[in-house]
Amino acid sequence: MIELKDIVVKFGDFEALHQINVDVKEGEFFTFLGPSGCGKTTTLRTITGFIEPVSGTVNVNGEDITHVPIEKRNIGIVFQSYALFPTMTVYQNIAFGLKVQKLKKKEIDQKVRDIARKVDLTDEQLEKAVSQLSGGQQQRVAIARALVTGPSIICMDEPLSNLDAKLRVGLRNELKRMQREFGITTIYVTHDQEEALTLSDRIAVFNKGYIEQIGTPNEVYNHSKTEFVCNFIGDINPLCDALAARMGLDIHRHHFIRLERIRVNAPAQGGEVRMEGTIKSGEYYGLYIKYFIDCGAQTLKVIEKNDGISIHSPGEKVMVAISPRDVMSYDA
Repeated sequence: MIELKDIVVKFGDFEALHQINVDVKEGEFFTFLGPSGCGKTTTLRTITGFIEPVSGTVNVNGEDITHVPIEKRNIGIVFQSYALFPTMTVYQNIAFGLKVQKLKKKEIDQKVRDIARKVDLTDEQLEKAVSQLSGGQQQRVAIARALVTGPSIICMDEPLSNLDAKLRVGLRNELKRMQREFGITTIYVTHDQEEALTLSDRIAVFNKGYIEQIGTPNEVYNHSKTEFVCNFIGDINPLCDALAARMGLDIHRHHFIRLERIRVNAPAQGGEVRMEGTIKSGEYYGLYIKYFIDCGAQTLKVIEKNDGISIHSPGEKVMVAISPRDVMSYDA
């Protein structure tokens, strides 16, 4: 569907993207994930045509669109700021692209109302100025405007970042529902790991203009290809040399373990390394509790499901177990 081949982007002497290669399948929800300034938005803007690479090609369905103008790429775009027209009504905002296509008034009206229903915008809201809508409603307008022209691809640049946490979670679910319903190929840019893991079919993890790993949420989380991915995705425990040696691991490499992989006061299993620890403190998150456990050689962070009964207190002695097979290791 979308193939980026050896994409290099420069701004003056600065090389922002280094030989980027991505292959997005039709109907896929594909996320570009990484910290600020890593190249994910630059890659998105290269796909949409706002940036032209110095070398490499952008192909859609086998056709080279590297030098095709933005308006001829048939790609819907949802910006971080939504980029809605504040002086227009919701209806006028959604209809804008259709008017540019010079469709008949009746056809425009039908398409606008059809797409509005699909993104849960009422007829009453269609007549309001966009400034009268909440952030979540404005986001729906931006998505409706991007979808109404029937693009084969939709690109979203951090569309939830301006919303509060609760609304962000709710709209995240709606985004995935809409994407499945429309079956549209989606490129999504975010720095939020949880958002990426929740929404994506596959994720490309960016770092300083390079792609560190492309994989499913499970692959990038549980089988991180590089130390950067391991540290960037979710929380992690780096293992000190003393603990690594005790587990029979090569101390000349770097070793990490996810918080939920460490077992506390659990029945012994074969191959585990078990040690006594002391609860230093805990952080209560409702669904789970994060504990900080002093194991002598180092303090480990551990997550346990909150059952409301077996909650550990500071100073309590516990038995900690780690299996070497759960450790992710990388060359120093």
